[in-house]
Formats: sequence, structure tokens, C-alpha cells
Amino acid sequence: MTIEPITGRYVTVTVGGAPRRIYFEEAGQGRPVLCLHTAGADTRQWRHLLNDAEITAANRLIAFDMPWHGKSLPPEGFETQEYLLTTEAYIETVLAVIDGLGLDRPVLAGCSMGGRIALQLAALHPEKFSGFIAIEASDFQPAWYDIDWFHRPDAHGGEMGAALVSANISPFAPDAERWNTLWMFMQSGPGVFRGDLSFYTKDDSLIPRLAGIDTGQTPVHIIVGAYDLTCTPEDAKRTAKAIPGATLAVMDELGHFPMSEHPEGFRPFFLEALGKMPEAAARAA
Repeated sequence: MTIEPITGRYVTVTVGGAPRRIYFEEAGQGRPVLCLHTAGADTRQWRHLLNDAEITAANRLIAFDMPWHGKSLPPEGFETQEYLLTTEAYIETVLAVIDGLGLDRPVLAGCSMGGRIALQLAALHPEKFSGFIAIEASDFQPAWYDIDWFHRPDAHGGEMGAALVSANISPFAPDAERWNTLWMFMQSGPGVFRGDLSFYTKDDSLIPRLAGIDTGQTPVHIIVGAYDLTCTPEDAKRTAKAIPGATLAVMDELGHFPMSEHPEGFRPFFLEALGKMPEAAARAA
């Protein structure tokens, strides 16, 4: 029998003038590292790192489910509205969770849409963080697919989402973790993946903000997988070049969901990224 060190709890915060009951998991102690999941998924993507005793010996890893995702329910009245994530709502949610958990300048580690919002926060609210690890993150890519396929009456949105995701997983990923990753997307709520991708594929506001990011104040490290079709190494390189002082690592054998699809392959890159963050990052309150 194995009991994992991960603990899960809920925090209620205010976003858009209404309460949001947010589920979060954490493990470890020391420097706080707030981890953001990809579009259409949840905190389970971070489970391997949360269970890594070497990483959690000096880092308090915290991952939370965005509203509509995983164990975070949609707000009251969600059935009367269309879910479309916006940059403003995403930023407000992340900052509300930081305040709700009493985190003092955590490192922010986000993947895919989480990486995109990490760069937005680096540009707009750097004082709230001690550093940024932007995984599979770039300035902007318009959709090369029709996002409406993920919420139609004649198609299973979860299976359609998993089909898109499967094309972005590295062929080097262990088969078990490939299917574990796909399962998370198969479980996504109706319209949630589509609503996330609306943010990811339509908001290009980050592009003019990149040059203003001060990496002397808060370091920015971008990580990208060579087998990522959505955010290619070229996309990530272009983005890193636009941020003065940003650093970049390309993972030769990984795809768009590295912490979930191939945790052992991702681990050294994550450790390297943590090493680039300030050692004296503020502790959780």
C-alpha cells in the first residue's frame, strides 16, 4: 500500500465579482511554485512532480484546477452562459488563488495556455512573482484546427479533444502515460476545451508586451518540446528572442504535455528551470 504525500483542499476566492470554489493540491515545503495545467485538463498533469521527493524537499509545489476544470465546479448559473476563457479572467483567477493561499511571490510554472498566461503575468504583474517557467509557451498562434469540433451535438467533445492532443504527444512517451494524459481530456466537461482554446487561439495581446518584460526583476525560462505541433520550437525561440534576457530549453524527445506524457524525460528540464529561479524566493505565508 502506498499513500502519496499530495494533499488536496479547496479555497474560495472571488473572480468577476462572484465566488469560485477552487480545488488545489500541494506537496513539499520551502519555495512556493504555483503550477498551471493545460487547456481542457486539470492538476493531475502535475502528479508526478508533486510526488517527487527531491523536488518537494525544497519546493512547495501547488497545482489548482481552474473553474470548470477537474474538481473546481463552474460558478452558479453556468448553464445559462457560454464558457469562453479570457486573458482578464485567467489573470484574475491566478492572482486570486495566490492571495487566497497567502503565497508571497511564488515561482509560476505553467504549460500551454498556462505558459501563455505566465508570460502575460510576467509582463503585467511581475511584482507578484519571483520567476516564471513558461512550458510550451509562445507569443501567439492562430488555430490550425476548428475549435468548434470540441463542442458539437454530433461529436464527442472529449474524444475529439483527445484526438487533437494525441498528435502533440511525443512518440517517446511511455504508452501508459500517453493514455493517462488522453484520459484527462476525454473527461473534460462539455465545451471546456473549446472555451480554453478560444483564449489560446484568439488573444494576441501578448505580442506587444514581450519587450517590456524585465527578466532582471523576474527571470523567464521557456521550455518547449520538439514534438509539439501546437507550440513549435520555432514559436518558442521567436518568443524567447523577443524577451530581453529570457532563456530557452528545447526538449528533443518530448511533446506538448511533458510533465504528464513523459515525466521522467521532463524532470531534468524542470530541475534546470527551478535552478534558474531565485534561491531566495519568498516563502508561503
